[in-house]
Amino acid sequence: MKRVFLFIRNQVLFIIVLCLLFLIVATSNKKQEVVTHNINSARSIQAIHLVSKYNPKKVEVKTVNTFADLLKYGASSPVKFNGIMTGYGPDCQGCGGHSACSPGQDLRNGNIYFKDNTYGKVRIVASSSSIPCGSIVKITNSTLSSGTITAVVLDRGGAIQGTKMDFLEETEARASRVGKQMVTYEIVRWGW
Repeated sequence: MKRVFLFIRNQVLFIIVLCLLFLIVATSNKKQEVVTHNINSARSIQAIHLVSKYNPKKVEVKTVNTFADLLKYGASSPVKFNGIMTGYGPDCQGCGGHSACSPGQDLRNGNIYFKDNTYGKVRIVASSSSIPCGSIVKITNSTLSSGTITAVVLDRGGAIQGTKMDFLEETEARASRVGKQMVTYEIVRWGW
């Protein structure tokens, strides 16, 4: 009787071990998320930048001198222009503490960045309402950085007209470090 009991117990343990091994192997296969981009549904400027990623000689950035030309070419090709950059904080006079563009991000908590699905962590700027919300702007020749600053248009301002943009800082007091400076802007994505 004892032998039968030991035999059954060993068989049950063997089956349990096999089941556990199978379960471990089955759950260890991680699923990979494959991200694809449908170029047919992409906005023209996104398609242009996709092409430029693989063949940079074929894409030409238009340098514009007037705000009318910026609006004329901005939606169809990357545009570069010189403009004025100033700073502001969410606590400025007349500011509500939230971005004017969707998703209406709360700016009062010192969060001066936005997580963009394509460009990652970018700074926030306010622009003229003629430049659509969600536009991605690369800023060069700034005293704030020796390199390029990538920002998203996520806010508006009553005094922000034409080629002027307002750079978001944590507070209005900290915004004074931006001052008023002439920089070069390149819009690489026109709106969302």
